[in-house]
Amino acid sequence: MKTLAHWIWRWQNWLVAAALIIAVLAGCRLWPHPSLRGWLPSSTAVYDDKGHLLRLTLASDQQYRLWVPLKDISPQLVDGVLLHEDRWYRWHPGVNPYGLLRGAWVTYVRHGSPQGGSTITMQLARLLWGLNTRTPLGKLRQIARAEQLELFYSKHQILEAYLNDAPYGANVQGVGAASLIYFGKPAKQLTLPEALTLAVIPQDPSRRLQDGQGANTLISSGLANARNRLYAQWLASHPRDASLKPLFALPLTLRPLNRMPFEAPHAVEQVLASSSMDADDSSAVLSTTIDLDLQHSLERQLALYVKRNASRGIRNAAAILVDTRDMGIKAMVGSADYRDASIQGQVNGTLAKRSPGSTLKPFIYALGFDQGVLQPQTVLRDVPTAFGPYTPENFDGNFLGPITATQALIRSRNIPAVWVASQLHQPSLYDFLQQAGVSRMASEQHYGLSLVLGGGEVTMQELAGLYAMLANQGVLRPLRLRATDPQVQGTRLLSEEASFMAMDILRQNPRPDDALGMQSMRMPVYWKTGTSWAFRDAWTAGSVGPYVLVVWVGNFDGSGNPAFVGVEAAAPLFFQIIDALHAEHVPMDEPIRHMPANLKRVQICLASGNLPTQWCPQKGFTWFIPGKSPIRVDDIYRPVVIDDATGTAACPPFEGKRTHVEVYEFWPSDLQRVFQQAGMPRRKPPTNPSCGNERVDGTPPSITSPLRGSTYALRLKQLADERIPFTATSDAGVHALYWFVDDAYIGRSAPNELLYWQPRSVGQYNVRVVDDHGRADQRLLDITLVE
Repeated sequence: MKTLAHWIWRWQNWLVAAALIIAVLAGCRLWPHPSLRGWLPSSTAVYDDKGHLLRLTLASDQQYRLWVPLKDISPQLVDGVLLHEDRWYRWHPGVNPYGLLRGAWVTYVRHGSPQGGSTITMQLARLLWGLNTRTPLGKLRQIARAEQLELFYSKHQILEAYLNDAPYGANVQGVGAASLIYFGKPAKQLTLPEALTLAVIPQDPSRRLQDGQGANTLISSGLANARNRLYAQWLASHPRDASLKPLFALPLTLRPLNRMPFEAPHAVEQVLASSSMDADDSSAVLSTTIDLDLQHSLERQLALYVKRNASRGIRNAAAILVDTRDMGIKAMVGSADYRDASIQGQVNGTLAKRSPGSTLKPFIYALGFDQGVLQPQTVLRDVPTAFGPYTPENFDGNFLGPITATQALIRSRNIPAVWVASQLHQPSLYDFLQQAGVSRMASEQHYGLSLVLGGGEVTMQELAGLYAMLANQGVLRPLRLRATDPQVQGTRLLSEEASFMAMDILRQNPRPDDALGMQSMRMPVYWKTGTSWAFRDAWTAGSVGPYVLVVWVGNFDGSGNPAFVGVEAAAPLFFQIIDALHAEHVPMDEPIRHMPANLKRVQICLASGNLPTQWCPQKGFTWFIPGKSPIRVDDIYRPVVIDDATGTAACPPFEGKRTHVEVYEFWPSDLQRVFQQAGMPRRKPPTNPSCGNERVDGTPPSITSPLRGSTYALRLKQLADERIPFTATSDAGVHALYWFVDDAYIGRSAPNELLYWQPRSVGQYNVRVVDDHGRADQRLLDITLVE
């Protein structure tokens, strides 16, 4: 112990000095300092879902520089760099005196080619601080900065930073960017010839890459010779790699900068924009849900379709393909040609707000199914109808009379769709779209019922989300473009039953090219078209297999074209894409979707869509939601007792009279008029005035104007001339309708005939109509004044 104490006392000054040095070194290493990774800005590499590079962006200083952790760099490349650049790197303190003296001797004494004798640490210092090391003073600054690096950072961190910042010709820096640009692969996947090629480039990148800026070319002779010399040194410590010598005799090509991938540009720009807004995401690598094969397929079909239809004025189109299983966007083509400035090709059409036309109609019917307004075989009226001040028309200007909900949706009839929308409550179509995340909508009063026919605006991505919701049995889930976006459970907006019924109707929509009856040989497609006002937008949206596809044809400047009709312009492209995917053997098997347990199949009378009576001649079946779907008994076919002697309706009592029973069709007055206009008048049920006011079973009248729940705003300056139209539909046996306002009789009209009424003042009125059989309908009317 005395000897140890004596030794410590004798060397205490040196021990204190050593402890101080160790403390200073530890303090320098432990003191907070910026990471070398953030010293220089980084590029971003964007990949598809299979690891294919879509784009490598420029860093903010206009350099290609992609940070790769040392563990993700090929060990052969790391060893090759150390062997070529600084074989004593792991042992020197940042400066190699022998290398510096040798460089000074050759450069200044022998006046040979300048040699710096720089270590990897010194080279990193020159790159980080932008030092001019061609002068003795610059070299001293470099040495000082190198020692600073060694004090504050580990050998591992310095080597990692050098490999990520080393020059590789032009504006390429670091092995991460160089391996992607020159060889099209990550730095971890480099072969030995490729790794040694990259190892020798930083020593003289401008000269060794002088032949590499055109099309894919062989590496220059100087680069090949430098690589082969390094390989000869490599064999001294890696003798087993002698078997790879034949690989070094093969030609090796470098991909030039102008041949770098530039794939899925609209999708890449969207994901880059969303990443830049995400403060928590500073990743240099972004993986997307894009499938490059599907992306190329959609791009080919759009380009081919636009080329074929240029004579019709079709110059631009967009399409988006979504996988309903995980809601990943598999392909996004924002315009027909990204590089065509004449069509504003760089605009992402899938994000543009456009009028959707009739593509929202399936959701109106689905809401109607959920709210008990109708079922698929409910017979609706396709007749001239005024919904208050709004009088919609069909696209073809014609009216079909009675039509089932299924056929009304398939044939995209406007009047039935507006009627269904007018019956919706909690939620209305407007509320539903808001719940579905449709952005930037005006007030509900702004649209009124015109929202049904495309009066609002949606984006293709919003529409794709809505159709994916139908395919996913009524559950809305957000679209995903980044692979890291979470897959959420979603929000139910429609019942499974309503979604199933809407999808079943869309499945029955025949292809526009199904002239040969080949529909049954193809996979089921659930689809709907849409055409916006003034022929500005043509749409087709739907699902096939596990995918939802939305196609748009139009012009970004909003100019119209008579060719922009959904079924004529967008539907052919829609099915062209589907057929191409099928021909390219893309798996299109539909996910297993179980039939909802609460869905039943019931018998109905085809003429009315209601429960059949014994008088109904033709019966069918429809889907029915117990507790929701409307339950009515058919009243179109009714028996009438006919007096054999007169051929008119017999008056009760019938005992002692020679009578027989005949079944007649009792169509409402508005449908009777359509039949008559179409040249198909129905046989009128016989009447007998002598029977008096004996009631006949039938439907009461239904007021069609004024519209239920509407407020009529009258102009103050023209109050004396303002009149409100009253009209109602009635049963077949009705000849006269009697109108009352607040129990005051105001006039008589025939069924479907307009009666005009002039209000006395603003306020709320009770409007009532009574037919000549005593059946009635009534509703409240609110009247206000505006300047």
